[in-house]
Amino acid sequence: MFNSKPKSSMETEIFEQANVLENLLNTHVNDNNYILFDIPSDIQKVVIVASGSSYHCARYAADLFGNIANIEARAIYSSEFLLKSAVPHESDILYVFITQSGETSDTNSALRKAKELGMRTLCITNKKGSTIWEASDFKIDCCAGEEKSIAATKSLTTQMLCCTLLVLKYAAHKGIDISHYIEQLKTITANIEKTYELHPIIKDTAKFLAKFKNIVITADGISYAIAKEASLKIKETSYINVYSNILGEFMHGHVAILNNKPAFIHISINELSYTAIKNLNKIVEDYNPPICIIGCSNDKIKAKHHINIDCESDIVKSFCIVVIAQLLALETAKALGRNVDKPHGLNKIVK
Repeated sequence: MFNSKPKSSMETEIFEQANVLENLLNTHVNDNNYILFDIPSDIQKVVIVASGSSYHCARYAADLFGNIANIEARAIYSSEFLLKSAVPHESDILYVFITQSGETSDTNSALRKAKELGMRTLCITNKKGSTIWEASDFKIDCCAGEEKSIAATKSLTTQMLCCTLLVLKYAAHKGIDISHYIEQLKTITANIEKTYELHPIIKDTAKFLAKFKNIVITADGISYAIAKEASLKIKETSYINVYSNILGEFMHGHVAILNNKPAFIHISINELSYTAIKNLNKIVEDYNPPICIIGCSNDKIKAKHHINIDCESDIVKSFCIVVIAQLLALETAKALGRNVDKPHGLNKIVK
């Protein structure tokens, strides 16, 4: 593995992810590809509540529920959920709460609000016995081990895998064959190991990004959740002002911020659509920012930097691109001399 002697907790935990995710699969999936945790079966809709990186996982999971299990799902910030006077409370809804520590105050308050409405609740957390673990009707252990870095890395990818397995279990309940998805998930470890080999290329891109005070990140579809996570990771480790948006929406007025000459990143798990190519070329024509593509690109796009990992499965590729984003944030911060384990003004709940 490249860079076998990491110097920070963040870097250590990034490079633990291949093994941690393999252990998680072995814990929650048996030899017959049966997903072992318990869930309520009579569910038609899902509401996923979370904060920070866990919310980005929730966004990702909400798309997966629709794409794979044909179940309507939405993600909402914990703090936003608490402010709403009316929230969904039909009997066929499952509320899912995601928190690394199980002690995130607004997420726990959101769970109490859901339970007051008589809702069934499921938590995804890295801490058995935590407040949210004890309060939830159903629970899934992320099995990530202790995460010391303030920037979520292995806790996020294990949450994503837990959510993926949750989606697949509901798909199986609906009679959908999930065997090929499980077989694809078994390649995560090997593909993340291949992603680690991109570290030198990622470091070069990070040195380039460190020269900018502003960065714009766009994406489409399920890739947008990863764009939001990449934005957060760079912000909290490098203190660079990073803005993320869905590419199509970005073209409606928001694109004017490119007049400030930021770096521009586009993230895409899937092949670029005709519309995405058209929009990216329009951005080049009007503003000519230095473009970095993470994931799938196209010969019609002239990117200054391109980082990609070939995977047969889009789901597996999403995990690899998250790891690329983590390493990009790490190396950008290091290029600026930041202490990634102790970002100024940030604290981590590790109860």
